[in-house]
Amino acid sequence: MDKAKLKRSGQVLAPSVFTMGNMACGFYALNAANAGLFSAAATAVLAGIAFDMLDGRVARLVHGESSFGVEFDSLADFLTFGVAPAHMMCQLLLKDYGVWGYVVAFVFALCGGLRLARFNAVAQSGQGSKTHFTGLPIPAAAGVVATFVLLYEMVEAADPSNPLGVFMAAIPRLAGAGPFFMAILSFLMVSTIPYEAFKQTDLLLPANRPLLAVVLAALTALYLWPTRALFFISLLYALSGVVGLARRR
Repeated sequence: MDKAKLKRSGQVLAPSVFTMGNMACGFYALNAANAGLFSAAATAVLAGIAFDMLDGRVARLVHGESSFGVEFDSLADFLTFGVAPAHMMCQLLLKDYGVWGYVVAFVFALCGGLRLARFNAVAQSGQGSKTHFTGLPIPAAAGVVATFVLLYEMVEAADPSNPLGVFMAAIPRLAGAGPFFMAILSFLMVSTIPYEAFKQTDLLLPANRPLLAVVLAALTALYLWPTRALFFISLLYALSGVVGLARRR
């Protein structure tokens, strides 16, 4: 009996290590944003996404799923993908809009918390879908914000004598619409728009060959232009739900 309990404890602990890594990334992102190290803060948020992807997979691999793991994962996600990106954008851009900038940043964190609470409630009821998410997942929203911050910092540090490409030249314009940018992401998180989960997609099936080609193109872009490709992929995923909804209607 003791051995069984010890084995079960190890199974629960294994994914929790990655969840702790996720939480550590969020804590570091907050401190880095306070120090004005926005690229480091954004990178920490992206690292948190990697930890978040791993903890669920490890839990399924070692059969370590538990109610404790679900709640712990949600707390880490709220810190790293809700509070940290909101604070980072507030320190970088939104504070220039006065009290409304702080309100927009808070709304982003609030909608992230609501998104996580709804996800947990649906999962516990057993009514969750395995093929799609309801609303934009909070890690995806945080990924859009983090990659945008990395691109913005690249534009700010660029050599004035070296003209920016069309894509990079659009980043300051998006920064000028910072409050609307954050508000739209907040709305998408709490919306009921379905987003593809890609959990049960077999890319080797003949019917999925177009998707396989897209994945290979994305990997190539990530190798050649990692930061730009990350932002573009994150933004496309955020828009995919809206486009899919428009097509169905």
